[in-house]
Amino acid sequence: MSRYLFFILGLSFSVANASEPTTSKDSHDLAYSLGASLGERLRQEVPDLQIQALLEGLKQAYQGKPLALDDARIAQLLAQHEAQASTGPQVPQSEQALAAEQQFMTTEKAKPGVRELADGILLTELAPGRGEKPGAYDRVQVKYVGRLPDGTIFDQSAQPQWFRLDSVISGWQSALQQMPVGAKWRLVIPSAQAYGADGAGELIAPYTPLVFEIELLATDV
Repeated sequence: MSRYLFFILGLSFSVANASEPTTSKDSHDLAYSLGASLGERLRQEVPDLQIQALLEGLKQAYQGKPLALDDARIAQLLAQHEAQASTGPQVPQSEQALAAEQQFMTTEKAKPGVRELADGILLTELAPGRGEKPGAYDRVQVKYVGRLPDGTIFDQSAQPQWFRLDSVISGWQSALQQMPVGAKWRLVIPSAQAYGADGAGELIAPYTPLVFEIELLATDV
């Protein structure tokens, strides 16, 4: 939706809310408030705007007087400005995603009881284990829940599942080799140890860190 339409809708909403009978001072303050709101938005969007021309156009349109420019010229100029604004400097989505991941990992790392494993994986021990630890090519039996950073569950085991350790994401391979049977851990896995820049279809976006609660039930060669 055009930013101009956003402004018009906002302006209409403000006027509608102010449609009750008002005093002269209220009318003045309302007009000033609308001007201040418009000025703030335009200062951010068009910092070199010619204020006098703006006021002339605003006054003539508001009073229903003939405009200095015809409708076609106005539409052309507004379309050009909109196009330039939409193609201005933007932060790539990948950079936004990486920044969000870094912030999430930093917040998680600061939580009590968290320690960092190799490759930036964050571990919180929920229950200790005393069994053997699986090897890199062993099979493991686990119960698990996988969540996105916002807490949404994207995968979980209804029943204990067997996996070959070399067939799962790198974060699991690295962490589970340090996990004794019987343990239950919460793992926060950076995207580089999960699905990275590719993501996983519509389920997991690129550069998404993943949170797992994993219980290691058994291991076998």
